[in-house]
Amino acid sequence: MADPSSYRPKPGQIPDSPGVYKFRDEHRRVIYVGKAKSLRQRLASYFQDVANLHPRTATMVTTAASVEWTVVSTEVEALQLEYSWIKEYDPRFNVKYRDDKSYPSLAVTMNEEFPRVQVMRGPKKKGVRYFGPYGHAWAIRETVDLMLRVFPVRTCSAGVFKRSAQIGRPCLLGYIGKCSAPCVGRVTPDEHRELAEDFCDFMAGRTGTYLTRLEQEMHEAAEDMEYEKAARLRDDMGALRRAMEKNAVVLADATDADLVAVAEDELEAAVQIFHVRGGRVRGQRGWVTDKVEAVDTAGLVEHALQQLYGEEKGEAVPKEVLVPALPEDTAALTEWLAERRGSQVSLRIPQRGDKKALMETVHRNAVQSLALHKTKRAGDLTTRSRALEEIAEALELDGAPLRIECFDISHLQGDDVVASMVVFEDGLARKSEYRRFQIKSFEGQDDVRSMHEVVSRRFRRYLQEKLKTGEWSPEDAEDGEVAAEDDGRPKRFAYPPQLVVVDGGQPQVAAAKRALEELGVDDVAVCGLAKRLEEVWLPGEDDPVVLPRTSEGLYLLQRVRDEAHRFAIQYQRSKRGKRLKASPLDDVPGLGESRKQALVKHFGSVKKLRQATIDQICEVPGIGRKTAETVAAALAHAVPAGPAVNTATGEIMEDETPAPAGASSERGTEQ
Repeated sequence: MADPSSYRPKPGQIPDSPGVYKFRDEHRRVIYVGKAKSLRQRLASYFQDVANLHPRTATMVTTAASVEWTVVSTEVEALQLEYSWIKEYDPRFNVKYRDDKSYPSLAVTMNEEFPRVQVMRGPKKKGVRYFGPYGHAWAIRETVDLMLRVFPVRTCSAGVFKRSAQIGRPCLLGYIGKCSAPCVGRVTPDEHRELAEDFCDFMAGRTGTYLTRLEQEMHEAAEDMEYEKAARLRDDMGALRRAMEKNAVVLADATDADLVAVAEDELEAAVQIFHVRGGRVRGQRGWVTDKVEAVDTAGLVEHALQQLYGEEKGEAVPKEVLVPALPEDTAALTEWLAERRGSQVSLRIPQRGDKKALMETVHRNAVQSLALHKTKRAGDLTTRSRALEEIAEALELDGAPLRIECFDISHLQGDDVVASMVVFEDGLARKSEYRRFQIKSFEGQDDVRSMHEVVSRRFRRYLQEKLKTGEWSPEDAEDGEVAAEDDGRPKRFAYPPQLVVVDGGQPQVAAAKRALEELGVDDVAVCGLAKRLEEVWLPGEDDPVVLPRTSEGLYLLQRVRDEAHRFAIQYQRSKRGKRLKASPLDDVPGLGESRKQALVKHFGSVKKLRQATIDQICEVPGIGRKTAETVAAALAHAVPAGPAVNTATGEIMEDETPAPAGASSERGTEQ
């Protein structure tokens, strides 16, 4: 634990200017990022008597080993830089909100020739318009089902769309009037895009004009005695009104606003956001976080707004943002929001009326979310703590293994041999730390030798990280083993585990232990979990450790082992799939994916391309003579695979059908 005075900057060294600062630990990892109107005043507050600091702040400054800063010209720049650095470095002492679940959104893919309406989760994509997020996917599907009657936009996947275009018949939705069937040319691309834009306008809250227009068309149809058309328009209006009723009016003045509420205690906080568009609640989402830094409600609001709007632009940032407390740099935050929206944004606390009443509703949701999270986490924490204690007791460890790494080997009859490393911290999977390996030192099937290689490579990388910080300095360090200067980002192999688990019995355990001993690593425990009887094997022991079948410790080891097995098989299958799909064109230097596809599309197959002359290859757009000669030479040296055989009939099949570049059947590389 460092003494803050050991790295305190000299008097007068810190500028009295706006800026962003970073605290680093002894391994040069960034552990905290902050911003300040005056760097001198803010940083000075960290270097007082540790006893006077908040306990979380005291933990941070004693963990840190250095501090550095960057001066910026405005507070808005400081806000943006702070957000960027928190996202880049993932500091352990900064508040980071995590979604308590993955919320679905209604998405319209305006970046496609024929836009598609669908349910989407995960990060937002460029060129796609999003509405929501919603609490449940079924709520989106009910809304879409009602609106497709009026806006028959495509909802099918690319495969279904392509198939319908090939056979010249639309899918069921096209027959029942809930799709305009652009796949068979019933509408032009421009007409279909106009339908999609109308759909988006209605979802964005511009409903009054459209309903008025439909009502006028209905009356005109009735006057012209086109009663069937009038009845259809009447039913369309009813469907749209039912879709609107699913989102009750909460603000009578058709406001576009986001309401942010916070519920917190000493250790954790929950944030709830209601997205109101056109006076109606169009979406809801929630986050929870551990309060790893000393932060009040205003600070939590600021972090929430950074995460909520950090990647957004345009109308995704509403005109009005209502919060329970104003952050310290309200003016800078408001200016930052206005820059992201492209127009003025109001950031304020609601004082009276419907907005204050709605804010109370959002706050109640936040309180319930925090209570539910604590109920779930209490059970999880108790179970995980008991599991780690049982493992430590069974393996006679000095303490609970807070970080466990598990290794597994996977192959198919000796081909495509790969390995996986999964990481569990505090009994939970940490997928960002997962790693995968290709076996490089030999070919063939040898699980024990493979395990030795993988464990050696993993811990050799760990020692390289220690070598950079001076914690380890062997005289026989190989040239080139030291990586580039540490920039503070999370490293792949920088953190050692307390326990290494291998999938296997005595031979695999002995190989892993031998790898550690050869590297001089003596502070990491090793065990193996054999699948047959779920026995735990320790190095040098003739008999296994048998944990009770009801043991939480055994259950945790099984989960770690099964996760390593799943991750290894996933990687091995992907490698095998790529090998089976290999094409002779993959080996042509300078030939990219687009030109490979153009060649195969022009000739129909690699077999026909192999038979073509150089002049014929030059006829393909984008293929020059030099490239054509290279392609012809590569295909001439490639050995064609044997003919394909229909396994059902025994018939030898000729390869005359078009195939995409880079794809092949299981019979080899010939198309």
